[in-house]
Amino acid sequence: MVISQRTSTNASQTLMTDRPALVRKIRDHIDGVLEALVNAGCFTSKDCDEVMLPVYTPSQKVRRLLDQVRFRGEEAASVLLQYLRLAEVVSQPVKEEKQLTAECLLYQKKLRSSVSAQSHFLSTYGGTGRFSLDDIYTEGLLELAQGNREITSLGLEDVVGVTGTLNEDADTVLLSGEAGTGKSTLLQRLHLLWARGALLTDILLLFPFSCRKLNAEQRMLSLKELLFLHCCWPDRGQDELFQFILDHPHLVLFTFDGLDEFKQTFTDEERHCCPTQQASIPVLLFNLLQGTLMKGVKKVVTSRPQAVGPVLKRYLRKEVLVKGFCPVGIDAFVRKHHNDSTVASRVIESLQTNTALLGLCHIPVFCWIVSKCYKELLGCGEGSPQTMTDVYLMVLQHFFQRKVPQEQGALGKGWLQKHLETVMRFGQLAMEGLETSCYVFPEAELRKYGITEQEICLGFLIHCKDLSDSSDCKHYEFLHMTLQCFFAALHIVLDGNSNRSVIPKLFQSQYRQLSGITRVCLGHCIDRPLEDDVNTAETPNLQMAAKFVSGLLSQRHRILLSQSCPAATLEWKSKQAVKCLSKGMQRHFRSISRPVEGEKKSMHAMPSFVWLITCIYEMQESGVAKDAVAKIEVEHLKLTYCNIGPVECTALAYVLKHLPNPVGLQLDYNTVGDVGVEQLLPCLHVCHALYLRNNNISDEGIRKLVEKGVHCECFQKLALFNNKLTDDCTRHLVTLLQAKTNFISLRLGNNNITSQGAEQLAEGLRYSKSLQFLGLWGNKIGDKGAEALADALKNSTALTWFSLVDNGVGNSGACALAELVKRCTTLTELWLNQNCIGREGVECLIQALKANTSIKEVW
Repeated sequence: MVISQRTSTNASQTLMTDRPALVRKIRDHIDGVLEALVNAGCFTSKDCDEVMLPVYTPSQKVRRLLDQVRFRGEEAASVLLQYLRLAEVVSQPVKEEKQLTAECLLYQKKLRSSVSAQSHFLSTYGGTGRFSLDDIYTEGLLELAQGNREITSLGLEDVVGVTGTLNEDADTVLLSGEAGTGKSTLLQRLHLLWARGALLTDILLLFPFSCRKLNAEQRMLSLKELLFLHCCWPDRGQDELFQFILDHPHLVLFTFDGLDEFKQTFTDEERHCCPTQQASIPVLLFNLLQGTLMKGVKKVVTSRPQAVGPVLKRYLRKEVLVKGFCPVGIDAFVRKHHNDSTVASRVIESLQTNTALLGLCHIPVFCWIVSKCYKELLGCGEGSPQTMTDVYLMVLQHFFQRKVPQEQGALGKGWLQKHLETVMRFGQLAMEGLETSCYVFPEAELRKYGITEQEICLGFLIHCKDLSDSSDCKHYEFLHMTLQCFFAALHIVLDGNSNRSVIPKLFQSQYRQLSGITRVCLGHCIDRPLEDDVNTAETPNLQMAAKFVSGLLSQRHRILLSQSCPAATLEWKSKQAVKCLSKGMQRHFRSISRPVEGEKKSMHAMPSFVWLITCIYEMQESGVAKDAVAKIEVEHLKLTYCNIGPVECTALAYVLKHLPNPVGLQLDYNTVGDVGVEQLLPCLHVCHALYLRNNNISDEGIRKLVEKGVHCECFQKLALFNNKLTDDCTRHLVTLLQAKTNFISLRLGNNNITSQGAEQLAEGLRYSKSLQFLGLWGNKIGDKGAEALADALKNSTALTWFSLVDNGVGNSGACALAELVKRCTTLTELWLNQNCIGREGVECLIQALKANTSIKEVW
C-alpha cells in the first residue's frame, strides 16, 4: 500500500476511507507508530498501554489505535500517516515486486472490474432495496477455535492471514456459521475490498464461486474451463494466463460460497491431479479443497458447521466461526438500513423492550427482517414476535401487504386464507428443493407448480442472473435458505392430504442415516416418485423446517391457520409433533451413563439436544416444556461447543426453568454474550452452578447476572474464565459475595482485572464466610492487588483453593500471601506460578508453610 501524500487538513478522513488497508499496514509497525505519537506529544504511555492490552489480537490493537488517533484530531492523524510514508520509503528498496505480463495485467483489471460489479450491492436477501455494500455492511463477530481451545477474535483481514493457522500444509480456510449469520455477506465484502486493492494485496487473482450455482453445472470441465467459464472470460491469451496461474498458485485465491448447499457430500476417495483434464464438478471441487489439484492456491469456503464432516476437516488450514452481530452491531445495522433516524431509533427501542427478539437479531438475517418489516413490528403492540416462526409469519404478511393497493388498507385477519393457494404453490416448490438439495429452480419448474409471473413478483423468489446455463431459461431461488425451509414447513402443516407419517419422519431424520430419509419423509408430501439417484436434503435444512413446523403448530397461531386448514387436522399434527419431541428428549436421557463413584451424574448434550429445545421453544407451550424435562435426573448439564448464542439461550431458559432439581449448567466455549446472559436469567433459580468460559461477556452481562443471582437461593458457583471483564465487574461481584451466604466458587481467570479491581473485590471477600474457591489466573492483579486479597481472606474459615497464576505478583505480594497461608487453616492449594516472585518472597512463603501444615500444594 502506498500512503498518499495528503495534506493534514484531511488526515482524519484518510483514516476512515483507507482503514482496511491501514490496519494491514500498521500491524507491522505498531510499536514505531506508538513511539512517534508519544514523541509528538499526541499519546501518553498510558494511552499506549491501553492499545497494547494482551487481550487484543494484533488487528484489534491497530483498530483501537486508529480509534484513539481519530479522536485526538488532525495532528495525531498527520503524525501517523507521516510515519507510515517514511516507513514505506525505507522498505521499498527491499520489496520484491510481482511482475505481471501485459496479458495478465489486462485480465486482472477485467477480473477486478467483474468482481467489483458483483459485490457492489448487497447480494444477500436478493439485494433487496439495492443497498450499496459500503452503506449497509456491518462487522460481525469472527472467532477462531484455536488448538489450545481458546477463542481469538478476528478482523476481516485475518480470515486469509496466518493468524490461527493449525495446519500449515493445508490451503483451505473454512468460514462456518449457522444459517443467516452473514457468511455470504462477509465473503462479498472480502471480494469487494480485494477488487479495490484495499485488502488481500498479495493476491493477484481472485476467483469467486457459488456452490449453489455449481450444482447446476452438469458438464465435464477442466480446471481451466471452470475458472474462465464460471468467473471471468479472458479476452485473449488464455493459455498464457492459465500457465501463470499454474506457476504462481500462491498469488491466487478461490472462494466457494455455500458448501452446505452442494448436492454431494465431501469425499477424498477419487483423486484428480491434472489441471487440464476434464472431470465432474464434484471431483474438481473436492480435489481443489484437499489440495490434490492446484496445491498452494488459497481457498476460502463457507458452510454451516453441521455440513462439514471429519474427512474435510483434515484438509483445513483453520476454521473461522462467523457468530453474527454483537449488540453494537445490531444498532449499527438498523441505523444504516433506515435513512430516517427517528424510525431507526423506534425500531431499536422496540428491540430493547423485547429481549427475545433482540436475541434473534444477533443473527443478521433476523436483523434484516426486523429492519425490512419495521411497520409490522412497530404496529404489533403487545403481540411483538418472540420466536423464529413469529418473525417469518411477519415476513409473509409484509410481502403480501406490499402488493395490496394503498386504498385497501391492511390485510385483515384472514390474510393467510386469502393467499393460501399462493402459499401452497411456493410450499410445494420449497419441498421439492429440500428433497433434492435443490435451491435454484428453472422457470419451467415454477410453471409446473402453477406459480405465476405475478406471484414471482411478490418477492419471495429472486432471479439468478449469473447462473451459468447454455439455454436462455431463467432461474430463480428463494430470497434466503431459511425462507425456503419456512415455506416447506407451511406446506407440511397446511396440507390436509399429507400422509400421517410425514411429521414423525421429519423429526426422526436427525437420528438416522440421511440416505433415503427425505424420499420417505418428504415424498409423501408432494406425492410423486423419486429417482434412485436423487440426493437427500441435508440435516440442517430438515432441522430448520422442523423448527418452523413446531412453531406453526403452536396454539398461538391456531386461529390464523385454522382458517386455512381444518382444526382437527392441526390438532393431530400438533400432537404428533409433541410426541416426536418427547421421544427425542427421552432418547437423550436414556443415553446418560451412570456416574463414576464419587462424581456427579452428568449429561453431555449433543447439538441435536439444543435443536429439540429450540423446537419446544418455538411451540411456546409451557406444558410441553415442563413434560420434556420432568424425568431428567442429572446434577450437571454440559453444553460446551454447541454454537449456543442468545437465540439458543432464550430457548434453554424457557425449557430448563421447569427442571425438577437444580443442575450445574456448563456453557463454556459458546457465544452467549451479554444478551444471552440476560436470556438465561429465567432459569437461574434452578442452577447451582453456571459455567460461562469463553463467551464474550462484559461487565454489563455480570451486572444483569448478579441482579438476578442474589435472589436465587441455590446459585453457588460462577466461572467466567476468558471473557471481557474489567475492574468494573468487581463492583457487582462484591454485591453477590455480600448478599449470598452460601456462595462457594468464583473463577475470573484470563480477564482484564487489575489491582484496583482486586482491591474492590476484597471488600466483598471480607464479608464472605462460605467462599471455598477463588480463581484469578491470568489477570493483572500485581502486588497491591495480592496484598488486598490476602488481607481480606486471611481470616477465612472456608477457603480451600486460591489461584493468582500469571498476575505480576512480586516479593511484597508474596509476603502478604504468606501471612494468608499462616492464618487460613482451611487452605489446601495455592497457585502462584508464572509470577515474578524473588528470593525474599519465596522465603516468606517457606516460613508460612512451616507454620501451616494443612497446605497440600503450592505451585
